[in-house]
Amino acid sequence: MKAEEYVRHDGLGLADLIRRKQVSRSEVVEAAVDVAQRCNPAINAICYEAFDHAREQAAARDRNKAGQGMFDGVPFLLKELGGELQGWPERRGCRALADNVSRGSTALVERQLSTGLIPIGKTTTPEFGLIAVTESDLYGDTRNPWHPEHTPGGSSGGSAAAVAAGIVPLAHANDGGGSIRIPASCCGLV
Repeated sequence: MKAEEYVRHDGLGLADLIRRKQVSRSEVVEAAVDVAQRCNPAINAICYEAFDHAREQAAARDRNKAGQGMFDGVPFLLKELGGELQGWPERRGCRALADNVSRGSTALVERQLSTGLIPIGKTTTPEFGLIAVTESDLYGDTRNPWHPEHTPGGSSGGSAAAVAAGIVPLAHANDGGGSIRIPASCCGLV
């Protein structure tokens, strides 16, 4: 699957192509990685790349051939704040937590993964999600893919920017005071 075809599909569309065996999970993940490597340097939406981990998961599922939920094989990004996956960094946008690693996975992440999503990394967030723009000393500024001189909002700005740029069709976000509503609005998403 070429990146140009990948970005034309939403999560359900990609899952349907995989289910009908028109593409493999590995091909879909590889297309997501290709888009990420092309787009992320300009927008800085991904703070942790787990591309090899995603490739391994996709290849294992392709060999197994058994479906795993409605989004089986669809690439996904976890937010750096609250998207805890065991063994992955959970820095919360804070320099003081630069070496922090999740000891376990949150119930929400377990549920997301049970739908078959394949995480390819984590998205940027402002320090502890405290401001409505995605800027931090740890990661730098995240840019809006439609208007790179503007912010994608925050605190789920990395997630919104990644979806708007076509890196993934779905990304983890949360909302305590507009943390996804603001980025969705800034990036033209629902």
